[in-house]
Amino acid sequence: MSPSSRGFLVGLVGTGIGPSLTPPMHEREADALGLRYLYRRFDLDELRLPATAIGDLLTATRMAGYDGLNVTHPCKQLVLGHLDALSPDAEALGAVNTVVFRDGRAIGHNTDWSGFARSFDRGLADAPLDRVVLLGAGGAGAAVAHALLTLGTRQLTIADVDERRARELAGSLVKRFGRGRAVGTGTADAPDALATADGLVHATPTGMAAHPGLPLPAELLRPELWVADIVYRPLETALVQTARARGCRVLDGGGMAVFQAVDAFKLFTGVEPDADRMLAHFAQLIGDAARVG
Repeated sequence: MSPSSRGFLVGLVGTGIGPSLTPPMHEREADALGLRYLYRRFDLDELRLPATAIGDLLTATRMAGYDGLNVTHPCKQLVLGHLDALSPDAEALGAVNTVVFRDGRAIGHNTDWSGFARSFDRGLADAPLDRVVLLGAGGAGAAVAHALLTLGTRQLTIADVDERRARELAGSLVKRFGRGRAVGTGTADAPDALATADGLVHATPTGMAAHPGLPLPAELLRPELWVADIVYRPLETALVQTARARGCRVLDGGGMAVFQAVDAFKLFTGVEPDADRMLAHFAQLIGDAARVG
């Protein structure tokens, strides 16, 4: 059966996902391609379910005939124990944001890392990558770290409120990319690392609508520093605005949001979406949301 002659049913699982633009991005691109496509949200907050319920949701959606799920905070690592197989990238990262149900199996993928890499290539292609500081060592942070080292970062400093988590992530990266390529530390050490860094990537919830504010003091943002944020609701986070005002080159979270959706759409459908069209869809959706807000 060709993709155009069948329908697709997919979903998104996570907390606080009401404002997510991933569902309308997928559905608009499907419409443009002539595909029947329904994308549903499973907000754990609204369902009053703990993050550990991801296994039950996986089973239920699989039995209901879903083609797959996108998985977001806080389930990207919790979902690992409920899958039949992992793509090489997802296995290396220890985090999954896309689950495809196929031939009776649930297979985990990670399109966060490729989404960030494609966005970086598009928005900061010539930025220096010798020394980079990454704030956040969770599922999204692991994906961004993998992307940065793949792009050529020589030394990555990962800072997290949970220093142990940062050190564990750095250790797994060193095994894949080589000695000295990554180091984990607590957030208290981030200022020292930033003093000699080329760039900063932010991968924590700070800056989201429900978690407003800056993830670090504004005076640490030197004009020579490039700054990338993965938060995209709002697109103009306090970090993006402050960094731009202080003369830094900035990359907002929009590109990663779009390109992870581009890659997930292909995994769900087997059809190559039009990335430029999805970027245009995203810009329109952001504009619509701003007018409503």
